[in-house]
Amino acid sequence: MSTDILIRAPVGLLPVLIFLVVLLYMDSYKLVRLRTVLWVIGAGALMTVFAYFINGALLEWLQIDFKTLSRYVAPLTEEFLKALVIIALFRMHRIGFLVDSAIMGFAVGTGFAFVENLYYLQSAGDAHVAVWVVRGFGTAIMHGGVTAIFAIMSQALTERHMKINPLLYIPGGFIAVTLHSAFNHFWLQPMQMTLFILLLLPPILTVVFRKSATHLHEWLELDFDADAQLLEQINSGDFAASKIGRFLHDLREKFEGPVVVDMLCYLRLYTELALRAKGVLMMRENGLDAPIGERTREKFAEMEYLEGSIGKTGVLAMRPFLHMTRKDLWQLYVLEDRG
Repeated sequence: MSTDILIRAPVGLLPVLIFLVVLLYMDSYKLVRLRTVLWVIGAGALMTVFAYFINGALLEWLQIDFKTLSRYVAPLTEEFLKALVIIALFRMHRIGFLVDSAIMGFAVGTGFAFVENLYYLQSAGDAHVAVWVVRGFGTAIMHGGVTAIFAIMSQALTERHMKINPLLYIPGGFIAVTLHSAFNHFWLQPMQMTLFILLLLPPILTVVFRKSATHLHEWLELDFDADAQLLEQINSGDFAASKIGRFLHDLREKFEGPVVVDMLCYLRLYTELALRAKGVLMMRENGLDAPIGERTREKFAEMEYLEGSIGKTGVLAMRPFLHMTRKDLWQLYVLEDRG
């Protein structure tokens, strides 16, 4: 291996990884686990392989030159493939706030750019070091940045929805494709474009992180109080006379008695775990970390059993009292991931 490759490889591969590490460090709540980030990077890397074959097929089928492909076709196919990973994370309730949407989005782009630059190192490793400065600090950061923007916009537009309308992904996707295409046009000189990205992206992500931290703090305070009041109602001696007690009593006409009892147990467990998750996040906000004990893991196992006993219809019937938004489901995954 030549000395030139030893210089070019770090320049082409390390900047995007370092940028991602900085984003993880900026996440004061530690919303995303390193293990999850590594899986997402791997998914982004896999999308690079798909993009290689799809773009190659389109190049031959459309009978266009490589410049046209890179400016108008590749941005569409590549951003669509990267967006699929983010959409999958949304559907699995693994994204709850702007911070983790930014990190996940950038992680997808990191995996994509890393494999893409590995390929170019293999096929054009003797290119001038300036090319690798552009690819490492420009193209790679661009891939992470535009996918982060897609994830941030999608989160902002869908955070109040349990079932996401696919049309709400279009604005973020349009902006990601447009920025990717604009970068590939090189209206500025490559080094100027690279400098522009390095100057523009960090302030945008800094604002996103600050806004998200404020939003998360407010959500924790409001929902913690609501969950605490609900748990107090469930455990109180006047539960039967409460709104939720009357609701469960009415459900006896539609469900068998043992199922209604399981519903109450499920509601109590769900609320206890929601409170536990919010407590963990509050501790992280103050620089503390809370281990998840065996009792918490047992509660997750018990809740899973009760879900099977109650059935989907029963869970849907209780949804008005479960505070079951995407954020609420996300917080349980945050807690479960630590179990």
